[in-house]
Amino acid sequence: MTNEAQTTKARGFIGVLTRLDRRWIFLAMGLSIAVPILLKLRFPEYPGPMAKATFNAIEAVPEGSTILISFDYDPASAAELQPMASALVHHCASRRLKMVFTALWPLGKQQADRTIETVLKPFHPEYKEGVDYVQLGFQAGNEGVIKLLATNLPKQYPNDASGEAIENLPLLEGVEDLGAFKLIASVSAGYPGAKEWVLYGNGAMPDAFSVVAGSTGVQVGQLLPYYPQQLEGILVAVKGAAEYETLVEEKYPAPDSTVIGQGRVRMGPQLVAHLLMIGLIILGNVAMIAGRPRGGAR
Repeated sequence: MTNEAQTTKARGFIGVLTRLDRRWIFLAMGLSIAVPILLKLRFPEYPGPMAKATFNAIEAVPEGSTILISFDYDPASAAELQPMASALVHHCASRRLKMVFTALWPLGKQQADRTIETVLKPFHPEYKEGVDYVQLGFQAGNEGVIKLLATNLPKQYPNDASGEAIENLPLLEGVEDLGAFKLIASVSAGYPGAKEWVLYGNGAMPDAFSVVAGSTGVQVGQLLPYYPQQLEGILVAVKGAAEYETLVEEKYPAPDSTVIGQGRVRMGPQLVAHLLMIGLIILGNVAMIAGRPRGGAR
């Protein structure tokens, strides 16, 4: 093929790119998301330092200890945060840790209830309410809730979410404040959430317990200054959930990987869509550069 023929062919290709109907791009992006979801594609995950730190912090809690998990998000952020919440509860239950569930967001209790029903009860039927876990539910007051918990838990939560008096719950017998917990985990979408647990929980009782957090991608910038001192570990969005799921399932396989595995499932369409975007950016730049007039003309 002569140089002139090659140039004509290249110009023809460039012309196709520049005249491409944008609806084909929309279709390609839609398929790049839909196909991995339908096929439930999972790609290998290689856990990073923050996911490993979160896993190790929970592994370091002595078996049988009591921990507190705060569901500080609502259904709008569940796509990012529910996978890590499910893996967290499965991990803690696999280590026989006793769990107290709270929520600083009004619909956080709903998310905690969902996790109890889909993870704790079916995978760990030996867990008994009031003995091995307690659902305290939502309390209004934002960081004020944490401040009172740091000094007087029964005053903040005289009853659990079902109305049962705290003194009738064996798990909370003798529990006066946050010092009774070995670890606090906040799965958080913003204010109030993980940052407030660090400032008003860990800040009021330094070294009394460890703190880990799960965070949306938008919020994580507010938490990074506290890692790894006040926050021992952070799970960041779906990527962090997928990495954490990998660590948990390696040591504690779940009876149903479709529940403890949603983070990895959701990373599939992200990966394919990002690769498509990169490819389109490269093609767009190639078309722009090749379409410039020769000889330095502008």
